[in-house]
Amino acid sequence: MLADFDKACGKIGLRLNLIKTMFMRNGLVSYAPFTLNGTNISECSSYVYLGREINMMDDLAPELSRKKRAAWRAFKSVEDEVKGKRTPDSIPALS
Repeated sequence: MLADFDKACGKIGLRLNLIKTMFMRNGLVSYAPFTLNGTNISECSSYVYLGREINMMDDLAPELSRKKRAAWRAFKSVEDEVKGKRTPDSIPALS
């Protein structure tokens, strides 16, 4: 199926980046090396798709942890303003 996709892409001048291409399998599929045009395709256990971490176990813990870290990172970037630690004199645009 991937070979057909690669062939269709080639017809319109596109090429698959075989270094970045990865695949994910569930536990029902036995291990087998996956190759395309003689290049081994890497396997991954999870990836981020449309902002959500996807994994075959459908485990939400890594996704929730990732979202929590992102929320704290966003809060820390405006923490001084939110807690009122910055005065108008310390903000260059208002001085």
